[in-house]
Amino acid sequence: MLVTQEPVLRRFWYPVMPLAQLMDGPQSFTLLGQPLVLWLDRDGKPAALGDRCCHRSAKLSMGTVNDGCVRCPYHGWSFDGAGTCTDVPQLDPGAAIPKTYRVTAFQCAERYGYAWVCLSDDPLLPIPEIPEAEAAEHRLIPQFYEPWQCSGLRVMENSFDNAHFSIVHAESFGVTEQPKPAKSEIVSLELGLKVYATVPVVNPPIQQQLLNIPDTLTVRQVESTWYAPFSRTLKITYPNGLMHLIFTAATPVSDRTSQIVQFCIRNDTEADASTESIIAFDRQVVDEDKRVLESTDYDTPIDIAAEQHIPSDQPGILMRRQLSMLIRSEHSNHKLVPEKQGATQV
Repeated sequence: MLVTQEPVLRRFWYPVMPLAQLMDGPQSFTLLGQPLVLWLDRDGKPAALGDRCCHRSAKLSMGTVNDGCVRCPYHGWSFDGAGTCTDVPQLDPGAAIPKTYRVTAFQCAERYGYAWVCLSDDPLLPIPEIPEAEAAEHRLIPQFYEPWQCSGLRVMENSFDNAHFSIVHAESFGVTEQPKPAKSEIVSLELGLKVYATVPVVNPPIQQQLLNIPDTLTVRQVESTWYAPFSRTLKITYPNGLMHLIFTAATPVSDRTSQIVQFCIRNDTEADASTESIIAFDRQVVDEDKRVLESTDYDTPIDIAAEQHIPSDQPGILMRRQLSMLIRSEHSNHKLVPEKQGATQV
């Protein structure tokens, strides 16, 4: 599946940039092959336009922000968040600006400290709701914002794959003596999945400190949610009550590249575990995944028959079926018919 060639993928929200980066002025980002300029308007809210001035095609992301509008670096034309031209310095004072002087605008919103963009006026799903992020007693820790050379579908399948822990994560948390994957309960949603599992893990010294658990071996209670097409939450609950929830999005930049956006939410404090140490451990785990995922074919097939499978691949198989349904529906212009929802054991 080449993401830039599937129009239905434009009908989802994607996190594209930390709001903190927009404090420095206009920024560029490419989403599904569409060049964008993002900035903060006069109310401090993110806005997104196509990154080309309608006059002579200069990149607006090279410009500045004036009075909440993005100003072209070439001739100084300014545009608001709706794409309307608000100022043309070359016109006589008071002259009307032609309505054709405009740039394509895209839906843009702030959530969880990031600017999210949808390239369609008719999104299929809202921005994912993460109730844990709204709790005042929880802390949200931005972790990773970086490009990976792999497909978003590979990243999502990997997130729900219990079979790779003892191999890929042998140095971090995998139990090498137990390669057989933990059983999962899978609940198919209209455009997504929920997976529940109890996973045995190894706790190296750094993790024992972070968890305040003296045991080398323990278990994780895992609740994972996939939000089509390329976002997920991984909610881990440990025996001592600690919650470590990870949100990861593989925002599609191009067919070959995904921008990894990850933050975590915890129900402890900085005194219990430092932000630096939490990121360091998750960095190890993420790097273990990245090394393997970037070796995979970026053109991930959604045809189930194109690759071989084992029982624990069921979440990925369901993802492929849902995405295949979406693509077929878009091509035929038929109303989307969601798969039957229900629970499965694997």
